[in-house]
Formats: sequence, C-alpha cells, structure tokens
Amino acid sequence: MLIVAVAGIVALLERGACGQSPILLRDVTDRTGITFQHTDGGSGRRYIMETVTAGLALFDYDLDGDIDIYFLNGAPLRGTEVEKPPTNALYRNDGNFRFTDVTEEAGVGDTGYGLGVAVGDYDNDGDPDIYVNNFGPNVFYRNNGDGTFTDVTRQTGTDNGPSKVGAGACFLDMDGDGDLDLYVSSYLNFSYDDHVRNMYHGFHVYPGPAHYLPIPDTLYRNNGDGTFTDVSVPSGIAAHAGRGMGMICADYDNDGDTDIFVNNDSTPDFLFQNDGKGRFEEVGLLAGFAYDMYGDEQASMGVECGDYNNDGLLDFYKTSYQDEWASLYKNLGGGLLEDVTLPSRAGQGTLQHVTWGIGMVDFDNDGDRDIFVACGHLLDNIDEFCDVTSYRVRNLLLLNMGNGRFVNVSDQSGDGLLPKLSSRGAAFGDLDNDGDIDVVVVNSRSRPTILRNDSPNDHHWIQIQLQGTKSNRDGIGAQVTVVAGDLRQMDEVHSGRSYQSHFGTRLHFGLAARRRVDRIEVRWVGGRRDVVENVPADQVLTIVEGSTQVAAVDTVGPAGP
Repeated sequence: MLIVAVAGIVALLERGACGQSPILLRDVTDRTGITFQHTDGGSGRRYIMETVTAGLALFDYDLDGDIDIYFLNGAPLRGTEVEKPPTNALYRNDGNFRFTDVTEEAGVGDTGYGLGVAVGDYDNDGDPDIYVNNFGPNVFYRNNGDGTFTDVTRQTGTDNGPSKVGAGACFLDMDGDGDLDLYVSSYLNFSYDDHVRNMYHGFHVYPGPAHYLPIPDTLYRNNGDGTFTDVSVPSGIAAHAGRGMGMICADYDNDGDTDIFVNNDSTPDFLFQNDGKGRFEEVGLLAGFAYDMYGDEQASMGVECGDYNNDGLLDFYKTSYQDEWASLYKNLGGGLLEDVTLPSRAGQGTLQHVTWGIGMVDFDNDGDRDIFVACGHLLDNIDEFCDVTSYRVRNLLLLNMGNGRFVNVSDQSGDGLLPKLSSRGAAFGDLDNDGDIDVVVVNSRSRPTILRNDSPNDHHWIQIQLQGTKSNRDGIGAQVTVVAGDLRQMDEVHSGRSYQSHFGTRLHFGLAARRRVDRIEVRWVGGRRDVVENVPADQVLTIVEGSTQVAAVDTVGPAGP
C-alpha cells in the first residue's frame, strides 16, 4: 500500500513539473547506416538467458578521435535454426552520424551468446582491447593497432567456463601495479537439462532466477605477460555467491583504491571493499547498498555512478524490476550510502516498468548530471495478463534540477523518447564531437536506437581523456576534479558499467556559461596527482601522467541547436 501511495504522489508531481525541457534528443537511427538486428536466439521455449541479452560498448577502437560502437548479440539456442549465425557487430564512426560495419575486417564477429562487455588496454600498448561475457565460453580480443583484433582467449586463460550465463564485466587495477585486472560477473550455471517450464496464471512465461542456484563471480589478476590468473579464492570474491547482472568498479570510499559493485538478481547486491592490495571484503549490507530503502532485495539490473550533487563523492543508481523503484544511493562519506530515491524523485516513471541500462550524464551541459533509463519488460507476453506495463515501452529521461531533485522530462525532450521497444543495454558518448553526449540503446529482438543530442543551448564543456605512464595506460580508476569558477565537479574513469555495457573512457564535464576551467586535478591509481590550470573550454584534452602539459585532441565551438 505504501508503494501505491507514493507512486500516486510522484505521478501528481510529474504532471505539473516541467513545461519544456532544456534537453532535446532526436532519433537519428535511420540515417546512421547501422543495420544491426538483435536476436535473443529464442525458439518459443523461453530459456532464461533470452531475457537478459545484451550490452554494448562505445570506444575509439582505431584511435581516430571518433567513438565507435560494438553491439553484442544473442545466438541460436536449442530448437532455433538459422541459415546464417548472427554475430556481434563493430561499427566504425565515419563522422556526422554515419557508421560503417567493419565487423568482418576487424575480426570481432563472435558468434557466441553475448551478454556483457568491457573495454580496456590490458597489455598497455596504447590501444583498447575487448572482453565479451557470454553464455558459454567468453571471448577476449586483443587490438592489433591496425584496425584488426586477435582472439587471445586461450592465451589469456579467461574463457570462464562452458556453462555459465554471463553478465557484466569490468577491467580494474585492483592492486595498483599498473596493469588491468578483470572481474567477470556470472548470472547462473545453465544446461538445457536444467531448463524450467514456468507457468503463470495459465501462461507459459520465462523462469525467474530463483529456479537456479546463485554462483560466485570470477576475478582474474593480470600477470603482466599477456596471461591472467584466477584469484577468485585468495581475493575473497569466491566466498560470495550471487546472480550477477550489471556491475561497476569505483572508489566509493575515496581511499585511493578501486572497489567493486555487483548487482544481483533477487539476492542482496555486493559491494566488495578493496584493501588496496587486491583483497576484498563484502560490505554491501554495512554500507547500505545490498537492499533498498525498505530492506528488500531487488531484482537489480544495471548500476551506474556519478556525483549527482557535486559534493565530491560518487553516488550510485540501480535499475530493477517492475513494482520496484530504480534507486538512487547518495554517498554520505565514511563508506556509507543512503537510498534517497523518494526525496530526490530519482525513481519517477520507473515503478511500473522493468529498467535496465542507465546513464548519469550531463545532457544539457549545465554542470550537473541527469539520468537516462532504458526500459522494457523481459516477459514477451506480459501484455496478455498485465495492464499496467508492456513488453515494449518508452525509455525515461530525468532532469537534474540542481537542488538534489529530479524531474521526469521524457515527454518534453524530443522524438528520441517516443519509440516503444524492449530496451536492454544503454551507452553514452559524444558521437559527433560537438560537445554534448549522445545515446545508443540495444533493443531486444529489434534494431538499436541512436539518439543525437540537439539540446538548444550555448553552454560550454570540456572533455578529458587520460594516458597513464606508471599507472594503467587508460587511466582506469583515476579520479578527475574540474574547477571552473564556483562550479566544482568530479568524475572517475571506468571500464564496464550500466547494464552489461561500456562507455565513458573520455570524461565529459558541462560548464554552463563558464568559458574557462581554472583547475583540473587528476588523482591516478597509486596516488600520484597532476594539476593543469587555466584551460579554455570547448575542447577535448589528453592529460599524460606525470606532465602538466595537455594536448588538444579536438576543438570545436559550443554545442548549438
């Protein structure tokens, strides 16, 4: 009854909240040249993994300054026959929202059952590598630096077994030794003999995770020679079994090392606190992350972090199932998180839907982070027995009002929020290098959605990419603080986030009317700090560890209409 009452109050607030949004997202899918079509591999038998595929990655695979797109795909399951096996797909960004399919020439067309993906330079050679988390053996692609990749799964020892249904994955430097380790989340073990035929009110529906036992995730230590060692047991990770979904690695307690957040489906969520040496203690309950504000387990899907209130601490947002709020956890400092979904109104529009991909992104460049939520039910026949939601629904956009509260502006923010699809992974990046953040969404059994940010303002911005020397080359785990007049913002570089996806290696900061940045401070993994001062806005900078000099990668004017 409490949830129903709160939902009614929130609905009233939404209806009178905002007449016109400062954010405008346009659907430009048809003009991009992207023809990717997602499949869940289903034959009508409703295997559980069909409901949870898939994620995507936004990254610059060929280092030409444009952000490219890598889509994960499902694969035929037992009972499904196809003439040509579907594959993952890599699309090269040719500029001006035009993309070319380079999957075959790049050699990344895995035909496995894709679920999660992370990108990171595991060998510190200057180009980004790809790890794909599958149902069945996982795949590790090394970037050759010439537009092609090599499958190094066997050499690295990271296939993670033949029967696991994968989930999110993240690269992180867990021990501060300068190379990237790998966390691989697992949803469950599955064999076709374990398949459960599930009925609900006379309808054949997908089985839920409760039909399967939780299992531990896997943590691989980078040996520095192109191989990895499974350290799940000595690190403390293997002592905890869950049903992993989305995940993110972030220094939530500001002690200089990287912690691990794992969303679990219908079991308590994990927060693995790092001791700085790559050993972890699970503190989800103590920190306030394991359960929601009511003390309930959630069917947690994706997880994202960002400093929504600009207090210098990373806050966390989790998506979830129908009749559960997508939830905002405010970082209180001292290793504590508080569920502030209701007072912040950050759950508006989410209660009746299943929610998946998530981004905490400053879409209008006003200096604070808005929230985009990908929605869509996992039961493909939910419309037959439920009249409050649907398999295909619209995605959501919540505007940060700058006072700790959010407003649902989905109805006022352009045709990009109109499509009704069953979305899964979502990723965010400046696809056209015009200074604002665009959106890519994977939709189950459909084409993706590509949204161009055409927000009508003249706000300024700065984007920063890091290059480690003693720390890992990508700067993953480094925190960047940007000060422009009275505006102070902080962000961190991550590899793997949202719902089983990857984006954001290039950090983005909106500056509103401020034309210069007074100070940029980088805290690298390992503790080194570099400071750059007096930088003009509206450019992409590369900051190299150990140097106060910056290189302008690209310079354009303020984002226009």
